[in-house]
Amino acid sequence: MNGASREALAAARERLDALTDSTSVDAEKLAGELAAVTALLDREVSLRRVLTDPAQAGEAKAELAGRLLSGQVGGATVDLVSGMARSRWSRSRDLADATEELADTADLTAAQRTGGLDDVEDELFRFGRIVASSTELRAALTDKSATAAAKGELLRGLLGGRAHPATVRLVTRLVTHPRGRSLEAGLESLSRLAAGRRDRMVAVVTSAVPLTDQQKQRLGAVLAKLYGRQMHLNLDVDPAVLGGISVRVGDEVIDGTVADRLGEAARRLAG
Repeated sequence: MNGASREALAAARERLDALTDSTSVDAEKLAGELAAVTALLDREVSLRRVLTDPAQAGEAKAELAGRLLSGQVGGATVDLVSGMARSRWSRSRDLADATEELADTADLTAAQRTGGLDDVEDELFRFGRIVASSTELRAALTDKSATAAAKGELLRGLLGGRAHPATVRLVTRLVTHPRGRSLEAGLESLSRLAAGRRDRMVAVVTSAVPLTDQQKQRLGAVLAKLYGRQMHLNLDVDPAVLGGISVRVGDEVIDGTVADRLGEAARRLAG
């Protein structure tokens, strides 16, 4: 997001945090209602454009959102979405994207309240690895001819009883309503959002053999010092790296594997 939309999203995040700081607010229910609002905004393009029309007064747009949602969702959701409608947005789609992010954040907050946020982070990462290793599963989950109900049933069979409820909800929403994203991009976005709940960055660490607890702690401390933020490690084992480790933080890759050094030597010889 750019310009006005970035500022509007930042304000919406602050309002969500203020709401969910209160234990009287059901974060899981809030997540479900915000997801429903996202679906509404995706379906009703004309409504989305009206709510983000810069020529309309912010208060008028907020009142419209309140009238439409009142009685359909809880008061907390009405207040949050009305505040978003009052803000200025660079593009109409940004409003729906922001509402979706808030829905996911509310679900992660629900997991955090019960001490399950670490589990959700790890499960999102592992699910991504499972999808990456199974072309058949990925095809089934991204099949445009399959119904949302069928995909949801498949995910319940895969994750039900094995993953945190918040993980199941997040992945199910992503798969059944991808909103133009690839499955991989959506899972990576959820992982970053989960890490952000603790103001942590995500480092994807690939090694030839599993790291010991001491190695993980030492690596986490080094990366935290390097990036100035607490780091959550998503660990992957790949014998093909031959030794050492490869670390990816966002778009930056720190590669110290034997395979990488051998490849570099081969390139020099070929040159």
